[in-house]
Amino acid sequence: MFDKINLHKFTKWIIGVVTACILIYLALRHMDMIAAGISWLINMMFPILLGIIMAFVLNVPMRPIEKRLRLKNEFVKRPLAIVLSLVLILGIFTGVAFLVIPEIADTIRLIAQIIMSGLDQAASWEQTLDFSALPFGEYLKQIDIDWLQLKINLEQWMISQQDVLLKQAAGAVSSIAGAFTNFFIGLVFSIYILANKEKLKMQTHRLIHVWLPQKLSTPLIHIASVCNRSFRNFIAGQATEAVILGVLCTIGMLCLRLPYAPMIGALVGVTALIPIVGAFIGTVVGAFLILTISPFKAFVFVAFLIILQQIEGNLIYPKVVGPKINLPAIWVLAAVTIGGNLAGPAGMLIGVPAASAAYELLKEATEKREQKPTVSEVE
Repeated sequence: MFDKINLHKFTKWIIGVVTACILIYLALRHMDMIAAGISWLINMMFPILLGIIMAFVLNVPMRPIEKRLRLKNEFVKRPLAIVLSLVLILGIFTGVAFLVIPEIADTIRLIAQIIMSGLDQAASWEQTLDFSALPFGEYLKQIDIDWLQLKINLEQWMISQQDVLLKQAAGAVSSIAGAFTNFFIGLVFSIYILANKEKLKMQTHRLIHVWLPQKLSTPLIHIASVCNRSFRNFIAGQATEAVILGVLCTIGMLCLRLPYAPMIGALVGVTALIPIVGAFIGTVVGAFLILTISPFKAFVFVAFLIILQQIEGNLIYPKVVGPKINLPAIWVLAAVTIGGNLAGPAGMLIGVPAASAAYELLKEATEKREQKPTVSEVE
């Protein structure tokens, strides 16, 4: 027989289970409406979410900068640290963009010129070359390709693609303006967060403790603390590892006398901020740039970078980033894959620290559960 207390608990449990089943059923039945609502909410809150992410990133260099600023005036110290952090991060990405983008554009134009001159040379060889003196010359002579017409078709296609790009660029002006507006609002919001982060932290803790029961508020604050620590450690470790990889890449390319050493080294360092996929991006772009100068040097660069990435992945990364994120390699790959499918490059960056925080919280919960005595132990 149930007493009144146990009957009341059992009734609450039954009501909770039935309510949860109904909510899950409704959610599965109206998944498209829920997805549309979440998408609408994210679009509406995007500048604020962007500002929070930017605040997390800017806080990593701001903390050591603020500690090393020997200023007695606290009203000047914090704003100066924020400005220096902004200049540092925006300067790095802007500098790499100005170094790499013009070279890629020049490389594309050079490759187009090489292809056009190759078609002219092929047309000239078709008229003057004695195929009978070549191996399989009779078969080669039967191949009928109008090289000049192929060149004309290729030129027309390239001109049409330029027109398409111009139309797309004209149509993207409003999108660029909207993106710039969101970026500016997010930047202002991130600066406000950084300038008042202690006060905002205290207010958040106060609200959570007042409006939520203690059984829920204490774990929630702990989860937020673990997530904050995981994100901060990941960004700091990933940035340190990217700098090391970029410097080693530049030094190695200079020793091997490969072209574009400083530029490609900076590019490899910046793309290394994206786990796993970033190294592939830096390799492809670097090899593409060197290919126009020397195919052999491009091959040497790819071989060198593969060896460097193996050294970095097995020796440097575990020492620099491994202890900070405390996440096995298989889960790093899973986090990058899932994050990339959900939110592209930004998802790749956020996926690893999010998985690290979840891994640490699950580990803590498992250890606590293991420490609880079982029924047999109690008896």
